[in-house]
Amino acid sequence: MNSSIQNVVKVLLACFVLLFVQLNRIQVIDAEDLKQHPANTRTVQRDFNRARGPIVTSDGVVVARSVDTEGRFERLREYPEGDLYAHSAGYLTFNLGAQGVERTFGEDLVARTSTLQLGGLTGLFGEADPTGEVVLTLRDDMQRLSKELLGDKRGSVVALDPRSGEILSLWSYPSFDPNLLSSHDTVAVNDAWIALGDEPGKPLLAKTHREIYFPGSTFKVITAAAALEDGIATNAQPVFEPTDTYTPPLTTKAITNFGDKSCGGNLMDWIVQSCNSSFAKLGAERVGPTRLVSTAQAFGFNSVPPVNLPGVEPSRFPSDFGDQLQQPSDDIPVGVFEDSAKLAQAAIGQNDVSATPLQMALVAAAVANDGVIMSPRIVSEIRNVKGETVTTFEPEPWRAAVRPSSAVILREAMVAVVEDERGTGRTMAVEGVSVGAKTGTAEVGREDLTHAWVIVFAGLPNEVPELAIAVLVEADPAIPNQTGGRVAGPIAQALLAEYFS
Repeated sequence: MNSSIQNVVKVLLACFVLLFVQLNRIQVIDAEDLKQHPANTRTVQRDFNRARGPIVTSDGVVVARSVDTEGRFERLREYPEGDLYAHSAGYLTFNLGAQGVERTFGEDLVARTSTLQLGGLTGLFGEADPTGEVVLTLRDDMQRLSKELLGDKRGSVVALDPRSGEILSLWSYPSFDPNLLSSHDTVAVNDAWIALGDEPGKPLLAKTHREIYFPGSTFKVITAAAALEDGIATNAQPVFEPTDTYTPPLTTKAITNFGDKSCGGNLMDWIVQSCNSSFAKLGAERVGPTRLVSTAQAFGFNSVPPVNLPGVEPSRFPSDFGDQLQQPSDDIPVGVFEDSAKLAQAAIGQNDVSATPLQMALVAAAVANDGVIMSPRIVSEIRNVKGETVTTFEPEPWRAAVRPSSAVILREAMVAVVEDERGTGRTMAVEGVSVGAKTGTAEVGREDLTHAWVIVFAGLPNEVPELAIAVLVEADPAIPNQTGGRVAGPIAQALLAEYFS
């Protein structure tokens, strides 16, 4: 009998311990995730009934604010600029929770952080509803111009300062009006959500940082960086004979140059002319899988960029190219691998390579900033209800992509893309500004259906570049054979001209 009682006591104690552990996990470890989960409306309901501070651009434009209202809740969240900041500032809705800056900085907007409650002195001297103000790094003029230039083309524009990581423009089309989702009419909000979800082009999705695409020839900057870092190439060596195709090992399917043109020469020539055959050969026969994978990851592929927004998608570069089937030789110094053909395609940004526009802007920023990628930021500071700055987000390095010496050669090559008469990026020239670029034309399923890309950096002559841009115009069946220089280049050029004016 005593033995049976002891067993029961042991079981009860074990259950108590498990319950104690689970409660602590929920209340402490998982508390923040549960609080931020879109299905949890308790936090949102609480926030709808208290003051919530504004979200403003770096040049003072209010993009989100709360207004007093009558009805189910005391306040309504309002978005004066409509769709312009929907993918960055986000929205707050009772039905669906929050997205964008509204989500990641929700505690600051309602002054629930210790910094705002104590350091900011809010709520201590009679303020019934203290709030925090979130200041974005985005510039309204750059954001508005990005929208105007892209027009009704599906695509994205990202502009940032490579020296600090501050994002100046973050726009993708199509977008949506977040006021449709902030209504207190839950039926209307659900109807709007369903309608937006059914629209072509996925307007609810922030494609600048939450969608991935073949980067095409813009990725050749990373392949060139891998060769420079490993001493495989300089700006003058090796020299490849001009050709219009390259056939990788273990396949009979040739990789062709755009427009069937013939190209070759040295690294500078390959970048200026965006030579598929040379870069495919460089990746498959000289750089090899180990170095190309490590360099792609040094630029940020296969990692989530630490921008202060939810749901950022990592860009992807394949890490497995199979076993080595043939040892290195004079003809192929890295040897032949099971998937050497796939490696050749990956070296020119095709096959299993995919990237967000934000990631490709960071590639341009790395080249501009002596090989260092700064952590991308969309919020610069938090202010209390008195307008005093209580939190500042300082620039921080994220990745050391390449050595400064390699970055110098890459900068020279990208400047030649714009300035050389053979260059594919001549549409991006701006008088009085030093511009470097890489164009990209990425095939998507059929030969004449292509994404049009450019990545760009720019600065005043003989000074550190202060702007990096990625422009993507998505493939359109109605407009075959889009090229980066012809379609995306003029958008980047107009942004550069506005910025430096």
